Amino acid sequence: MNPIRTMQVPLSPLDLYAMSFSQRMIALRRERGLTQQSFADATGIHVQQIKRYEANTSQPSAEALKKIAKCFGVTTDWLLFEDGERGPDDDLRLQFEAMGQLTPEEKGVARAVLEGLLLKHAAHRFNSSASNS
Repeated sequence: MNPIRTMQVPLSPLDLYAMSFSQRMIALRRERGLTQQSFADATGIHVQQIKRYEANTSQPSAEALKKIAKCFGVTTDWLLFEDGERGPDDDLRLQFEAMGQLTPEEKGVARAVLEGLLLKHAAHRFNSSASNS
């Protein structure tokens, strides 16, 4: 029997979105009916390290994060970021969604325009901070 696929009390996605990394890890582990030891065995991460992650006294390395995500069948981004934390602001979200309908060539132009704008912004910030020094 694969203990990772065992489900007890399903959590709603909304419950999980508002949680920190350690809270999400605890919730997912419990949802699947895993003890800290069985979770450690499934991921190959020492149980003491699992306890530190859950107590929020330690953060996982990239390799450990990858093991945790694989074990739960989620992405590392989903484990780390709150809903919408990495996406565009609400005032730009519709425009970015609409860009999915563009042709590859149009997407290339949009990407180039955005990169140019971001470089201009970074240069302006650099010049401003250099002037203030």
